[in-house]
Amino acid sequence: MTDDLAVDLHWLEPPAGSVPGVTWGMPWQPGALTDPAQASFHVSAASGEQRLVDSWVTARWPDGSIKWTGHAIGRLDQPADGYRLTVGSFAGGSPTGARVSVEHTETTVIVDTGALRLELARRGSQIITALTRSGRLVGANGRLISLIQTTPPDEEAVRVDRVQCTGHVTGIKVERHGDQHAVLRIAGHHEVQSGTASGELPRLPFVLRVYAYAGSPELRLVHSFTWDGDEHRHFLAGLGIRFDVPMVDPLHDRHVRLAGPSGHFLTEAVRGLTGLRRDPGADVRAAQLAGRSCGDPSRWNPEVANRLGRIPAWGDYTLAQLSSDGFTLRKRTEPGHGWVDVGGGNRSAGFAYAGGVSGGIGIGLRDFWQSYPTQLDIRGAASERASLTLWLYSPQANPMDLRFYHDGMGQDDYASQLDGLEVTYEDYEPGFGTPYGIARTHELMLVAYDCTPSAEHLTRHAGLTELQPLLATDPVYLHRVGVFGDWAPVDRSTPVRATLEDRLDQLFAFYAGQREQRRWYGFWHYGDIMHSYDVDRHTWRYDIGGYAWDNSELSPDLWLWQAYLRSGRADVFRFAEALTRHTGEVDVYHLGRWRGLGTRHNVQHWGCSAKQLRISNAGYRRIFYYLTADDRVGELLDELVDSERLLLEVDPNRKVRDDAYLPGAETAMAIGLGTDFGALAAAWLTAWERTGDPVARDKLLNPLRDIGALRFGFLTGQALYDLTTGRFDSSREQIKVSHLNAVFGLVEVCSEVIALADRFDLDIGDFRAAWLQYCRLFLADPQTQQREVGQPLGGRSLIQGHSRLTAYAARALGDRELAARAWAEFNSGDRIGEETFQLQRADSPNMITPADEAPGISTNGAAQFALAAMQNLALIGDQLH
Repeated sequence: MTDDLAVDLHWLEPPAGSVPGVTWGMPWQPGALTDPAQASFHVSAASGEQRLVDSWVTARWPDGSIKWTGHAIGRLDQPADGYRLTVGSFAGGSPTGARVSVEHTETTVIVDTGALRLELARRGSQIITALTRSGRLVGANGRLISLIQTTPPDEEAVRVDRVQCTGHVTGIKVERHGDQHAVLRIAGHHEVQSGTASGELPRLPFVLRVYAYAGSPELRLVHSFTWDGDEHRHFLAGLGIRFDVPMVDPLHDRHVRLAGPSGHFLTEAVRGLTGLRRDPGADVRAAQLAGRSCGDPSRWNPEVANRLGRIPAWGDYTLAQLSSDGFTLRKRTEPGHGWVDVGGGNRSAGFAYAGGVSGGIGIGLRDFWQSYPTQLDIRGAASERASLTLWLYSPQANPMDLRFYHDGMGQDDYASQLDGLEVTYEDYEPGFGTPYGIARTHELMLVAYDCTPSAEHLTRHAGLTELQPLLATDPVYLHRVGVFGDWAPVDRSTPVRATLEDRLDQLFAFYAGQREQRRWYGFWHYGDIMHSYDVDRHTWRYDIGGYAWDNSELSPDLWLWQAYLRSGRADVFRFAEALTRHTGEVDVYHLGRWRGLGTRHNVQHWGCSAKQLRISNAGYRRIFYYLTADDRVGELLDELVDSERLLLEVDPNRKVRDDAYLPGAETAMAIGLGTDFGALAAAWLTAWERTGDPVARDKLLNPLRDIGALRFGFLTGQALYDLTTGRFDSSREQIKVSHLNAVFGLVEVCSEVIALADRFDLDIGDFRAAWLQYCRLFLADPQTQQREVGQPLGGRSLIQGHSRLTAYAARALGDRELAARAWAEFNSGDRIGEETFQLQRADSPNMITPADEAPGISTNGAAQFALAAMQNLALIGDQLH
């Protein structure tokens, strides 16, 4: 066995206590692993503990050997600081411990982890029909619920019409099942409560994944829904998941727990025994506060025991987080009676428990306050069956209003729309600013308890909900394997390198701080960042056309993921993860005519009329997918396999096209060799390595050869692509260069496919030469451009970001003069200069709150500065003085 088949792992964040289970991804050197059926993976700790792991292939190298694997381990009661993942025989003999079993009946799928038993319905409105712990039913009738308002949200409306709907399961699939874990995919849509679907209401198609791990009483739930309503007639007034909880204990032994800020909980019994005029006994009060049985009332002070019926039973509780900065708590005895304010706080950890000393269930939502408005409800806790509801969208908030934010302002034709673009940078077009088809994913934890959980257990589960445990390997190993193009681990070995690394750290810290200071939070917003800054108002341009939400413009996704790859920093990973969750769901369409296309930056994430592949780019998702083996992101990548066909639906250049080189009616379209091709190549590459599909392989390799055959290669700018053959027309001769061509993932995917071609002797024709020509000439002086291709190129912009093109050519050609030119270009400061890193504190009465400012900042400049810095360091860092 070689060292390549034994890899050290560490926790992204050290867990505090036991881990319910963990899934992660791992890359392998070409040729190291070939047949997964013959590979046995296990992990071992320094203590000698060994655990078998479930394993599956997520990607292959061009030679068929395994490139990426996904892995899962069941519950770890005492997780080690780190593990060693090994391919080979299990030294401990046959592994022992809990296993996950999956049983199929005609109407249900039954999952047993050894610590809980879960029954899932194949059809109908009940999703989780039963949840059993230690032989006792602790939860039942788990279902999705929604509230649709059909009257516009008007602050002074006299009449409000709302319809309650329930999620209806149409199919369930066991996506993966091993000894250590099982993943079940439940698909469906929402229907009115009678069970009859209404054509007048949105169906809110959903996918709910359930992750069950061996030995674990915890379940991970990943819920994704797609908006399919008419934004002018339908307004989401509530979206949640609800469970029934059998209540079998006496009222004084039933308990409610609702999370405040991290580590704090509202801790109450349904019938409280503390604070009374008469004391039931110190041991009784202490038991109730701890969640233990209070014992037989005959042993209490009879002045309390004989008057239990005089003490109110509080059956209903609500915690509403209606902003990122505040939650409120209230309770009542039962419907028909008034609510009593309990208090409130800043940011709830988003976890709740309902049950008693015999057990119950807990549920939590990741990013609870970040994704406001959210809510936790407990109802009927004084009855035989309570309900516990986690609202992903709170019914106490204003109904979700997704209508476009202006009336078009007379921009009814292309000329007026281009004119509007000149002042607000908004690419408006009637009918294009629709949210129909956008999606949102939430991550939840569901816990089956066999008793009322302690404060320690509640705090741990709230923490696990917020930060799903992840095992990772170090940047040195990732770099040695050779994944994801041109990057190298952080290196502070010289003063100049250290200064540049400090600048990269400062840039990330600034954006992390801006998210908090500027409150970039909310149901549709969390994860995204803003595009441009307004120095006069001391705020980001949240309300100015195309300057507002960034929507992946100029690849901040790639900046953050490369920053993680080279540093291994957990805070960078979590920031990138939130961005990927957002941009892959909200900024991309998953239904309708634009399914698979993303939306350019705008005041509303879906508002711009530019529906483009450069936003739905697979290159922005694949790093996260491979590092985590995340099934939802894998599903998003599947949506892009045939994304070239989307360009028949909408021509990205329709408003400015000035030539006769138009898309064909059925089989051909003009594809830009920059933003379009970069996204397509990433989708084709990802599909090929994930599935081994020869069609995907040919989709990738044939166009590479065709670009190489163009007289001016990438400088051609655009070529006609035939859907029937999967080939470009390589006869076109023109030069048309855009400053945007290489800044939406083209640099990264070209580097990666050329490296694969060199490593595996793939036939890509003259593609490498065409890319090198583009890299050499884009920032070359006009005389050099004239001499080589007969004319100056024009379009020279984003010099800092494009310096990595020069660096790539310098490295490939071994040209020290090009390397020096690349560093000079990078240091030009055309977008991000030294002054940007001199943060200023803005504190004006004209601001809603004080905040930090970075002079000259823009996300376009920041993302390209960071990518150029990291890639230049990897390519020509040895010539940095």
